[in-house]
Parts: sequence; structure tokens; C-alpha cells
Amino acid sequence: MAIAVLCLGAAPVQPEVRIDVPVLLVPGWFDTERDLAALRIRLISAGWEPDHVAAVTFADPTGSNRDHAQEIEGAARDLLDTTGHEEFDVVAHSMGGLAARWFMLRSESPSVRRAVFVATPHNGTLSAYVAWGEGSGEMKPGSAFLDTLNAAPVVPIGVEALTIRTPIDTHIIPGESAILPGVTDEIVCCPTHAGLTRDLEVFRIIRRFLDQGMG
Repeated sequence: MAIAVLCLGAAPVQPEVRIDVPVLLVPGWFDTERDLAALRIRLISAGWEPDHVAAVTFADPTGSNRDHAQEIEGAARDLLDTTGHEEFDVVAHSMGGLAARWFMLRSESPSVRRAVFVATPHNGTLSAYVAWGEGSGEMKPGSAFLDTLNAAPVVPIGVEALTIRTPIDTHIIPGESAILPGVTDEIVCCPTHAGLTRDLEVFRIIRRFLDQGMG
């Protein structure tokens, strides 16, 4: 596992000529697509077509990751139908990363090319004990949901993955829960848990990862 520590930069976003692979943004516990608006705008400004960047709003933002995974499947199908592509990238924040992983685990053909997990509690978080909804129970360390999820490969074969986290995260406790074995881990100093989705350095890391091998 490679770990990189990065600090804030102020370089402006420069648009690319063309971006091909569509991106699905997945929000965290209690959040909606509005919480991912800054990230979506930056992706579009960097060259993605507006209809190539979609965001999910779950019917129950604090509900089960199993249900959220089904909603991700529907959103992914719509995105691929709209764009005419056969694969997509996923960028998931917080608990949304668990739903994204469950979707990839349970789908016969997830069609995911690259996955970015931003402050996702892959091994649970102690803050789940003061949260609510079915999703909170699934985020508790040692939950049956996490045991099942982590008994499988972290992502399907062929999917490239990246984790991003902040050293001052008060939602993911312990912070190392945001790491996945064998996956490159980027530490960005020092947005908050929620601020990660609006942070310019985080965006630059996401963009660079998604752009790899694309012209």
C-alpha cells in the first residue's frame, strides 16, 4: 500500500479536450446529490460532458447499504443508457463507498472501471453508535454487513481503486478504517469529513486518477 500526504494547492482547473468515461457520484450517510454538487461542477469544468456526470440521491439517505446498492445499480444503468458507454467510474463519499462496494460485489456485471472511496468506513466507525437508520448499524465495527463485505475481494478483478482521507476526520473513527488492503491511499491535509467533497486538492487527485490512460 502506497501512502501519499498532500497539502492544499490553489492551481486553477484546466479543461481537457475530451473525457470519455462517465462518472457516478455516490453520497454518504444522510447526504444527497446536493452535497456532491461542487465535485460535479469541477468535473464538468475539467472536461466531462454534463450528461456524463450523474449523482445519486437515495430514497432513504440513512437506510441500508443493501438497498442503496440497488439504487446505484439503477442509476448506473441510466447513466450507461444515456451516454452509450459500457463502463463507468464511481466516486463515493463516506458510507456511500460501502454501498458502492456492495453493488460491485453483488452485481453479475458491475461495469465499473475505476472506483474512488473518499473517507469510507470500510472497517466501520465508532461514530455509527450515535447515528441512526439501518445504515448506521451496518457501519458499526464488526457488523454482519461489514463482515460479509470484507470477506470478499475489496473490489472485483479488473477494477482499479483509490482511497482518499483526511487526518482530522471526526466521522471515521479510527481513521485507518478508510484504508483498503492493497489499494493506494491518499491523505489530504486538512479538510473536514464533509469538506473532502469540496476540497480542490481532493478533486485534483480524483481527476488525475480517473484521467489515467485517457486522451
